[in-house]
Amino acid sequence: MGGSISETFGHESCLSTGDLIKVVDLKVKKLIASNSECEDDSLCSATVELPLNFPEAENLSINQGEKIIFRSVEDNNGTVTVNCRVEKDEHLQDFLLPVSQGGDFYESEDKQIYSLKEVAEWKIPKSRCRHVMFTNICDIQNHTNKFPVDFDGCVLLSPIYEVQAVMKFQKEIVHFLSDLDVEVKDVTDCYNVNSFLQPLSMEDILERTSNDFPIVVAVIEGSSGNRQPYNLLCPGREIVIYKKHQAIRILASEIKSDLQKRHFLIPTSYKGKFKRKPREFPTAYDLEIARSGKEELHVIATKAFESPCEEQCSVSIGDQFLVPRCQTSEVDQKRKEVENALACEQILLRNKTDKKVFLPMCMEGGFVEIVHDKKQYELLEICKDFCMPCNVKVSIRDLSIQEDILAGIQTLQLEEEITDTYLIISLFNNPTEIWEVPVHRVTMAAQLLSKDAEEVVLFPVNNFVEEITEEQYCMMRRYEKQAKNPPPRPPKAPMIKEPKTSFPTAPAQNFLDTPKPVKVGRTLCL
Repeated sequence: MGGSISETFGHESCLSTGDLIKVVDLKVKKLIASNSECEDDSLCSATVELPLNFPEAENLSINQGEKIIFRSVEDNNGTVTVNCRVEKDEHLQDFLLPVSQGGDFYESEDKQIYSLKEVAEWKIPKSRCRHVMFTNICDIQNHTNKFPVDFDGCVLLSPIYEVQAVMKFQKEIVHFLSDLDVEVKDVTDCYNVNSFLQPLSMEDILERTSNDFPIVVAVIEGSSGNRQPYNLLCPGREIVIYKKHQAIRILASEIKSDLQKRHFLIPTSYKGKFKRKPREFPTAYDLEIARSGKEELHVIATKAFESPCEEQCSVSIGDQFLVPRCQTSEVDQKRKEVENALACEQILLRNKTDKKVFLPMCMEGGFVEIVHDKKQYELLEICKDFCMPCNVKVSIRDLSIQEDILAGIQTLQLEEEITDTYLIISLFNNPTEIWEVPVHRVTMAAQLLSKDAEEVVLFPVNNFVEEITEEQYCMMRRYEKQAKNPPPRPPKAPMIKEPKTSFPTAPAQNFLDTPKPVKVGRTLCL
């Protein structure tokens, strides 16, 4: 049996005949797509390699009667349970489900649109295949011309994995693709696995129960970066992981005219101060959503609009309006008499008087807020007193940190609260400096050490403003509860539309039989 030399995404691995390796992790690196329904054998044999950032595809979600979300696994008084969430009467309720609970759980079809990366990482069991349907065939053809001209959007995805393994008596992790041309033999039952390094991934640490902490680990592979806390995760460092916990962050985005926007997760302990900045509202419906009980909303129109109804007000550029606070009043009562309209007061500058008017909710106009508030707010004050999204600018930077990455941004939009999972860590030889590390945005492999770690009580936990990628931002926004849609737009002239092409229904059999897969934890001989 021959060996092989492989270079996988910057990791060069040399595998020789007779080498013993233990598979410790599998990660999807790319997908092979083939036509799932075709009668022509020549077309069926054609395959296309797709990157994980390919356009979105339609897939499935978890259901059992009612929609149940499996959130985490916990040890509850000695019983291993699954922390679940269900929505009843528009309220979210959490409950614990013992893993010994009998019954069948099935995955059923939904209308959610998933990115190819989400399908690969969440929706395909290890070493299996899955049928998906692309939602925009024209976009697919623009990305690649390898699909047939009459491609209907339905494909079969076969994942190619990056295999991460450790070699006998070595600490380094080797990386190679699962389609590498080598032959291996499963010798797990013939060798003592204790002679191999036992690395822990972030997922392995997250699966541990609260009673398993604190633990001491040595970092084998970690995230690169000079900023804290990423510099604690350099290979060779020994760190203490005290616990895992849920923490609140404020999701914020830079307001810019171009597409290169930056996104941030701001901890609630941020010590800088903010001043409010004007917001923009494309419709009167957005004004209705932005109303608060604290103050009236003062806006100026940036686009003219001719009302289709006599009862509703037409708008000219430069008109100013006052939207009342959220409370029961005569104006609110009268508003009910006019369908799909927002009751407000138009400011007549010439007469220095106000006029009660009704703005169509669906008007194709635009408004910019006039901010009279000059006060400086802390982050928690902004979140408590004003509805999100809220536009702000850092007026006093956070002096407790060396570099405040928010200080130079002209306008920052605070969008919503996000709850995420973090690990509390410190260096083993410096337990006074403790940091929160995001589990889902940090890559680390570590070796469990037999050293004892003391419980930390007195030292405060440091956190930081985290800048996230566009992909991470979209992932967070996708699953948050969305606001209600605005009412319909005014009727327009009917347009002649060509009939839509009907897509074939994906086969009911979602998973296909494949050769016996390589499993994590097995020992192989080349």
